[in-house]
Amino acid sequence: MGKKIDTKKLKKEWVDLSAPWIKEAREGRNSHREGLLDEYMLQACGDVKGLKILDSGCGEGRFCRMLAKKGADYVLGIDLSTPMIKAAREIKIDGVEYKVADVQKLDFLKNNSFDIVVSYLNQCDLPNFEKNNSEMFRILKKGGLFVVANLHPMRSARGGWKKDSKGNKEYAAIDNYFDESERHWNMLDVDFTNFHRTLSTYINSFLNVGFLVQKVIEPTVSKKNLEKYPELKDELRVPNFIIYLLKK
Repeated sequence: MGKKIDTKKLKKEWVDLSAPWIKEAREGRNSHREGLLDEYMLQACGDVKGLKILDSGCGEGRFCRMLAKKGADYVLGIDLSTPMIKAAREIKIDGVEYKVADVQKLDFLKNNSFDIVVSYLNQCDLPNFEKNNSEMFRILKKGGLFVVANLHPMRSARGGWKKDSKGNKEYAAIDNYFDESERHWNMLDVDFTNFHRTLSTYINSFLNVGFLVQKVIEPTVSKKNLEKYPELKDELRVPNFIIYLLKK
C-alpha cells in the first residue's frame, strides 16, 4: 500500500499559492510559459475556431483567454482552487466560463461534449491522474483531442544540476526515477506538492483509457525566444517539459 494522500493539504497548498501565482501570471514574467510552452500548446491544439474546449486545471484562466482569442466558440475552465477561479472570473471574455470542480470527477459534464481538452501542467499535481484521463476521454467527442503538457519525467524524478567548483552547470542528474511518489518543491516562496510518474506510466494510462497517441513533443526554446528570455538557455540542454497529443 502506498502512502495515503492528504488531499486537504494539497488543496491548502494551492490556496496559499494562488495569490503569488495570480500576481506573476498577470504582472510578472513567466518565461517557461510565455517563451516556451504557450507556442507549442497552441500549435498542438491547431485551429480552434468554432470549437468547444475544456481547460482542465485552468488556474487563473490565462490559457482559456488565449484560446478564446484564437476563436474558440466556448471555453470552460475548471480548477479546484476557489481563489484561482474567482480571479479568472474577474476578466470577462465572451464564451469563457469557469467552475470550481475536481478534474478527477466531472459528473456534471455530458459524454462526448467537447472538441478539445487541454491539461496545461496540471496532471503532475493530481493524486489520481488516471481518473482525469478517464473523465477527459468520456467528455471528448469521437476524434477529439486531449493535449497534455507535463513536467518531463526525466526532470520530475529528482537529481538536479551537478555543478563544478566554480558553480557552472556540468550536467543534470537523474535519481529515484522509478519511485513514483510525492515530490516537494518551493515555488514563489510557497511549499507545494506534485507527483512524479515514469514515462511508461503516463503513456500506458493514456492507452489503457482508449486514447491514440498522435504525437509526443519535447519542447525546446527557439532562437527568437531565447533572445527575449535568456534565462531559458538550459532548455537547449535538458527536456524540462513534455507534451502528449492524444486522440479519441
